[in-house]
Amino acid sequence: MTDNSPAKKRLSKHLAASGVASRRACEELIFAGKVTVNGEIVRIPQTLVDDRDKILVDGKRVTAAEPKVYYVLNKPAGYVCSSRKNNSTKIVLELFHEVPYRLFTVGRLDKDTQGLLLVTNDGHFANQVIHPSAEINKEYLAKTDAEITPEHLIAISNGTLVEGVFVKPLRVTKVRRGTLKITIGEGKKREVRLLLEAAGLAVKELIRIRIGGLHLGPLAVGSWRPMTETDKALIFE
Repeated sequence: MTDNSPAKKRLSKHLAASGVASRRACEELIFAGKVTVNGEIVRIPQTLVDDRDKILVDGKRVTAAEPKVYYVLNKPAGYVCSSRKNNSTKIVLELFHEVPYRLFTVGRLDKDTQGLLLVTNDGHFANQVIHPSAEINKEYLAKTDAEITPEHLIAISNGTLVEGVFVKPLRVTKVRRGTLKITIGEGKKREVRLLLEAAGLAVKELIRIRIGGLHLGPLAVGSWRPMTETDKALIFE
C-alpha cells in the first residue's frame, strides 16, 4: 500500500519555506515560544511537521509554501528592517505593499543607513546569504564630518570592539575629502558606524553599495526591482 501522506520536515525549515523568515530567525521565534503546532507551544526547531498540522506564528496561521520571490531594494534612511509595524516607525516592507506575499529582509540595515538590501520570502536563500560560512562581504560608502586623514584610515583598519567582539574591516579606502569606502565581512550590529566613531569620525551618511559581487547600481532610493538569476549568482562570487 502506498503512503501518500505529506513528507514531514523540521518545523524551522517548514516555517522558512512558508516565507515566515530566514531559518535562523524562525528558530528564534520558536525558542521565544511564538510558534504553536496544533494548539501547543513548541520550542524545539527540529520538531517534525507537515502541511496537515495547524501551525501559528504570533497567532497567525502559516499557510503552504508560496512561490519564491526575490527583490533588490535601495533602502531609504528612516526605515527599519522589521516585520512589526507600530505607529511611530516606518518599516521596509511597507515599500512592498503591492506584493501579495509574506516578505522579510535578508539581514538588516539600521534605521539611519540606506542602500542595498535583499528582500524575499525564501528562508533557505536568506540563510545561505547570512550564514557566516558563506563569507560574503559587504561594502559601504560613508560620508563623515571631517577630512579623512591617513591616521583615520589606520585607526579604522586597526578595528574596535563591537558587541564584545574585536572586529577589523577587510578594506578601507579614502574616496574624497570626507568620504570613504569600507568593506566588512560577516558584520555585527552597527559595525561600520562603531569603527568610524572609534576613529573619531561622526557619520553623516552611510550607504551599503555592495553585497558579495552584487552592486547597488543606479536604483533610486526607495525603489526596488526583481532580483535576476545573475544577481543571485553575483552575491556568492
